[in-house]
Amino acid sequence: MNIDFKNINLIAQKEILSSFRNKWFLLYTIVFAALSLALSLIGLSGLETYGVSGFGRTTASLINMILLFVPLMGLTLGAMSIAYERERGTLLYILSQPVSYFEVVIGKFLGLALSILGSLILGFGLSGFVIAYKGGSADAAGYLYFIFLTFLLALSNLAAGMFISGYFKKYDTALGVSIFTWLFLVIFSDLGIIGTSFLVNLNINQVFILSLLNPLQVFKISAIYSLRDNLELLGPVGIYAVRSFGTGLQFLLIGILIIVPTGLIFFTNKLFKKRGAV
Repeated sequence: MNIDFKNINLIAQKEILSSFRNKWFLLYTIVFAALSLALSLIGLSGLETYGVSGFGRTTASLINMILLFVPLMGLTLGAMSIAYERERGTLLYILSQPVSYFEVVIGKFLGLALSILGSLILGFGLSGFVIAYKGGSADAAGYLYFIFLTFLLALSNLAAGMFISGYFKKYDTALGVSIFTWLFLVIFSDLGIIGTSFLVNLNINQVFILSLLNPLQVFKISAIYSLRDNLELLGPVGIYAVRSFGTGLQFLLIGILIIVPTGLIFFTNKLFKKRGAV
């Protein structure tokens, strides 16, 4: 398969420009920046009282916000990517040009990924500047690593949203399914794992493997482990994970967060070629 990187670059640029005109993307960016800044100020409130690090405290406080907000951003923006243009008819025009399905999928994914990265950098950058100015640069490396993990989480959900967008022909349907997927991953994943473990009598190993099937759980485990050097906070499953994988646990978790979007984009391309532009 011949790949024209100029086509990928042009489609990616188009997606970036479209993102700046997308009211949902602009709303996500503003809200994320505001929440990140607010949480950084709350984190700094303990600096003088308790003497804790601004970066470390802020990173810990950001985890729950990231788990709620970033997956929603990735899923909904991904769900809009193909179905919206298919419904408007612009996707048919794009594919009438000398461009392949693969180039369209990769170009859209890269363009949206860079747009989301810019949104994350803005939010994290504002809060990071405030923390560094008032609280010093302690734990700054951990903060940068947390940004990296957040971006990987965003890529996983973006790829999932694009798969949904490639499967459903109607834009409203794709968007609705993406929101339901977000609710399932955020709300029902923990409850589902707990309920399944009781009903089926799963052992610790099986519960841990079940947790790895959800990118949000993988992100949470990796983020907590980077902050505490142990997972006792997660109970027996966390202790089992550290004892079983040791220092290799982070590599396993990062590997999953890379494999998930890669696999989803591969299947999205297959699905897109099968369903076409109409």
